[in-house]
Amino acid sequence: MDQIVDLENSPAFAALDVKLVNLATDSLPVLTAAGSQWGVTTPLLSDSDQSVSEAYGVMRWATPGGEPSHTFVLVGEDGTVKWIQDYGHSDNGGRMYVPITELVNTISPNLQ
Repeated sequence: MDQIVDLENSPAFAALDVKLVNLATDSLPVLTAAGSQWGVTTPLLSDSDQSVSEAYGVMRWATPGGEPSHTFVLVGEDGTVKWIQDYGHSDNGGRMYVPITELVNTISPNLQ
């Protein structure tokens, strides 16, 4: 949840005018409880059957346990994927937290 909290509190990320949505395989009650505990206002969506993760192609970086990794997807207003980057898979650095400045700098050029 640190990543979501930091994104919510970042003026630089807010300036991108990107709508943030978190997608996880956790159940809705688990996500709701975690969101409340951390004070998260970002929509927390449950993808327990991984159908959305599959549709956006993030399962190619699945963890050894078969869960989605730490992947960001930028979807345009027309519904097409404008940018996708996984950070959690070992081939991609194995990071479960990405510095906000790095995300802003990487996402910005893909907003056009």
